[in-house]
Amino acid sequence: MSSAPFDFTSFFPKSLPAAATRWTGRVKFDFTGGNNDADRLPLEDLIAAADAVLKREGRTLSTYGLNSGPQGYRPLREFLAGKLKSDADIACAADDILITSGSLQAIDLVNATLLERGDTVIIEQDCYQGSINRLTRLGVTPIGIPLDGDGMRMDALSNALDNLKGKGIRPKYIYTIPTVQNPTGTIMPVERRQEMLRLAAAHGVPIFEDDCYADLIWSGERPPALYAMSKDGNVIHIGSFSKSIAPALRVGFIVAPWAVMSRILPLKTDGGSGALEQMVLAEFCARHFAKHVPALRRGLRAKLETLMESVKEHFGAAAAFDDPKGGIFLWVTLPDNVDTQKLYTLALAAGVAINPGAEWSVNKAYGRNRLRLCFASPTHEEIHQGVAALAEVCRREFGVPQ
Repeated sequence: MSSAPFDFTSFFPKSLPAAATRWTGRVKFDFTGGNNDADRLPLEDLIAAADAVLKREGRTLSTYGLNSGPQGYRPLREFLAGKLKSDADIACAADDILITSGSLQAIDLVNATLLERGDTVIIEQDCYQGSINRLTRLGVTPIGIPLDGDGMRMDALSNALDNLKGKGIRPKYIYTIPTVQNPTGTIMPVERRQEMLRLAAAHGVPIFEDDCYADLIWSGERPPALYAMSKDGNVIHIGSFSKSIAPALRVGFIVAPWAVMSRILPLKTDGGSGALEQMVLAEFCARHFAKHVPALRRGLRAKLETLMESVKEHFGAAAAFDDPKGGIFLWVTLPDNVDTQKLYTLALAAGVAINPGAEWSVNKAYGRNRLRLCFASPTHEEIHQGVAALAEVCRREFGVPQ
């Protein structure tokens, strides 16, 4: 006679997030997540890089640090130091860089270094879901700052800093994605970056700069990073290879002054991020990165054109959006009567996956009728068919589009 399974329910902390559902495979039309274009994955070059680096240095896999120390594989950090200088005007050495298991671990490490329960931070109103959720779980209060076509609004930031100062609150950081913002795709101009740095310095608040999408600017030209523009070293900078190469590699990085890096390192107790991934990336990037990324951008821009055309065709004037300056997302506003959280559930049943806007905004009411569509992973035909299917579900449930 078999006994009943052990009941763990009473052992779960109340702070746990809702239970996950079992994964049953990807839906037919998937516009979610930060997945990339499978056809643009440089597979053959990655295979060659893996073969070359393993033959040359494979026996260093017997040590946790690959003989490079706790900050990650040195050739990869050296490549990054050169890339950051040429692309973002960041003057840093390999020893100013820590390799992480994706940018999410970078966010976790910065948060663990700076934040305590009850703290306050400033964040873009519409922002990366992973950043918002982490603050909530830590018991930290996010103050959302509205965006416009040039990113975070400096008048709203100034008012928020003044209001908090009046209450005796100094936020622990200003979090921003200034270069191809997620989900809006905006790029903050130099003048606004200068103003953000001025406000941060005046209020004694550091800036947490997330630059994960900066490689995917259609023009290939970007403003200097906030980290590069800072005169007093009050910026922590993070980035990732997930969008420029492949998300499954899980390789990100932190650039920070040693006063901060020395406090982050004791918190990274995982034995080091994936060593093989770092070795292969360093080998690949030194030879192919500069050629690969422009080709990736061209392919992504073509998919964006297909998505914008499809949304215009099937939603007409009911859908409003700006042409993003880069990245892999389109941020769409639907009429006020559309609840995209409900639309998400109904569309999923029809084989279409979307990101409802409330999950990507500090202001849930503002995000209620918005949605984020990732165009990198679906094929052009899947984009056409998926948007048509989404419009049909939306029409049936909300009368939009008419």
